[in-house]
Amino acid sequence: MLPRGGKICELRESQNLPDESKLQQPAVGEPYKVAFTTRFPAEVEAIAPVVERVMEIARQLKFPDEKEAEIGLALQEALANAVKHGCKNDPNLTVQCTVATEPSGGMVIVVRDSGPGFDPGKVPNPKEEENIFSDHGRGIFMINQLMDEVRFERGGTELHMRKSNKP
Repeated sequence: MLPRGGKICELRESQNLPDESKLQQPAVGEPYKVAFTTRFPAEVEAIAPVVERVMEIARQLKFPDEKEAEIGLALQEALANAVKHGCKNDPNLTVQCTVATEPSGGMVIVVRDSGPGFDPGKVPNPKEEENIFSDHGRGIFMINQLMDEVRFERGGTELHMRKSNKP
């Protein structure tokens, strides 16, 4: 469990991270309410505490177990993509995760990396025959299957995911 202002913030404060102006808090707008935001060095080890904190929020919102699992898996994949592909595992770069809640009990998660970005339209469909044995592209496909709404912004450096809490 990650206490508010816990390990992730300590990581951030203990390192001199570059150009934070690139990682301003994403605008989630009304009627959303920001429930959690963190920025961390692009290291795989930093992913699990962020996922656990977001799962705490999902439990507070009383998401059914199945939807909670879908959120956790999609977030794990999104953060891993940001660290591994967006930031190339460079701990001098950062990943930001912001979670906002909706009045209906839904959740919006924004993951932003400080890497160069990519064109999501150029990621091959892993279901097409020629891509069945490919070693990439499944994560984005999976995120799209697990979440209700998914979109990329800022040249592929920012992923917006939404999950409804309605039956």
